[in-house]
Amino acid sequence: MRCSTVRSGRALSALVMTVLAGGLAACGSGGSSSASAAPPSASAGSHPAPASSGAPSPTGGSGGQGPLAGKVIVVDPGHNGGNAKHPEVINKPVDVYNGKKPCNTTGTSTNDDYSEHAFTWDVATRLTKILRAKGAEVVLTRHSDTGVGPCVDERARIGNRAHADAVLSIHGDGAPAKGHGFHIIEPAHIKGGHNDAILAPSRRLGKDLRDAFHEGTGIPYSTYLGKDGIDVRGDLGGLNVSTRPAVFIEAGNMRNPGDAATMKSAKGRQKMAEALANGFVKYLG
Repeated sequence: MRCSTVRSGRALSALVMTVLAGGLAACGSGGSSSASAAPPSASAGSHPAPASSGAPSPTGGSGGQGPLAGKVIVVDPGHNGGNAKHPEVINKPVDVYNGKKPCNTTGTSTNDDYSEHAFTWDVATRLTKILRAKGAEVVLTRHSDTGVGPCVDERARIGNRAHADAVLSIHGDGAPAKGHGFHIIEPAHIKGGHNDAILAPSRRLGKDLRDAFHEGTGIPYSTYLGKDGIDVRGDLGGLNVSTRPAVFIEAGNMRNPGDAATMKSAKGRQKMAEALANGFVKYLG
């Protein structure tokens, strides 16, 4: 999820949106990006989407019978389709406990301009449908792929307020083209002990999602970052601010032709969603 930022200034309201593609959206780990053009599957909005309360009810499934009944899962699709047109919102610094980060970023894209925000939104909506069918209550951090934000700290707080049993932020990386594969990002210890309670469960969540994603998609572990498909970072606002078990996934390198082909494929995105759902069942079952 290598991210491009746009400069300027006013803050996004610290409120929730429940439909799109952006992760607890701090920048990821690859190379620089150029996501100026929207892909055919999504258009950038010209105005910020209206903010909402952040409560789980607008987006949560009712929860029902199934292996995830009674569980609350927050799905955070990285970035948002309108971010690029609103630098005054997404460049506003926010506090992530050990420093400041931009409110959000535009994300990366494939070399033929299939955007990260469209990719994450599509995987997130597919995953949400599967999780709800398994009985989970699912809360999305944005409403659509045409809005702006929310800020990375607010995305984390959506999960905190929902008392989520697990939080996943979905991204695609923008590393140099020779690198390929996926990796899970787990939270690092933050000085002061803010996130101590979630470190161990986040490690379990990360391992279960990694194993399920690898098995269900056949995508290899990242060749350019992390070890055995796992990386640990203390610079991502979505992980730093979270008080619930939380991880990111960089589902592939959008600059690598092989990874990009899978990520642009509806069949590939469906396999990703199914695999991630299986990981949640293993973790929460």
